[in-house]
Amino acid sequence: MKYTLGINMERFTSFSIKYGFLIVMAVLFVAFGLVEPSFWQWSNLFSILLGVTIYGILALGVTFTLVIDGLDLSVGSNAAMSVMMASYSMVVLNLSGFAAFVICIMIGAAIGFLNGFLIVKVKVPDLLATLGMMFLVQGLQLIPSGGRSIGTGMILPNGDEAEGMFSDAFLYLGQGRLFDLIPIPVIFMLVLAFVVYIILNHTRWGRVFYAIGGNAEAARLVGANVNLYRMLAYIISGSISALGGILLAARVGRGDVSSGGGLLLDAVGAALIGYAVLGAKKPNPFGTIVGAIFVGMLLNGLTMLSMPYYIQDFIKGCVLVAALAFTFGLAKKK
Repeated sequence: MKYTLGINMERFTSFSIKYGFLIVMAVLFVAFGLVEPSFWQWSNLFSILLGVTIYGILALGVTFTLVIDGLDLSVGSNAAMSVMMASYSMVVLNLSGFAAFVICIMIGAAIGFLNGFLIVKVKVPDLLATLGMMFLVQGLQLIPSGGRSIGTGMILPNGDEAEGMFSDAFLYLGQGRLFDLIPIPVIFMLVLAFVVYIILNHTRWGRVFYAIGGNAEAARLVGANVNLYRMLAYIISGSISALGGILLAARVGRGDVSSGGGLLLDAVGAALIGYAVLGAKKPNPFGTIVGAIFVGMLLNGLTMLSMPYYIQDFIKGCVLVAALAFTFGLAKKK
């Protein structure tokens, strides 16, 4: 009898680790809908998805750095840089939307390269290197516009009026809908998540990334170019962050100096919550996107229930701590 109870408890623990988070997510989804039926409307569900796309995309970049046992704290400021540079390129420099897109991706990759260089070559710890880069980029993005937001018809520092404008094709990236239903940014997020999943789980590169995160020295001894892969992880993170900033600029149609605020914490939170999804206990793109959607669903539901905004960050923090404690705590007991 005691042996049987032990087996049943072990099965229950394994089931809880693997599916507990998804069950909690499903229960909240049903509960919010029962209390506020409009929560289940398609318009609101797509609104939730649209609301999480930017930090969901950034979280995929964070995931790459977590995989190698690092952490990129510059993703929010990197995205904000893309918002400002995309706006500056089209409104002030009168460039095309495609040119602005390419410039932003190149700048994002360059920021990632600098992060990687500081970490790999200069041996600055990941947190300190990316934290310093975060502050550097935050200040740098304000220089071209003199610290002002960038919009069509803005007055330049020399007194002239900007003649450029956002291209319709560029704005479509953030404001368009496929079949007049699915927001284009949502498609970007899901496609990117699928690509990241394939790379990390079904390619040799992905196996090397995870091997480096598990034991860098062991990976080096079997022939992996650890420094190259660590550098590549930060370049990918920077490029993905730039893409998130591009979509944000396309959505709002202006370069707001306050853009990027709060994106870092939401992105890191989503990536860390991903550890608890399906009991992965490691960074993974599927868990990251589920984590982002969970946070968006939670905040949307609380807003519909008239929950004061000033406690939402507290609730997000509680969810993150509880999810990680639940997953790792039960796994340790097991």
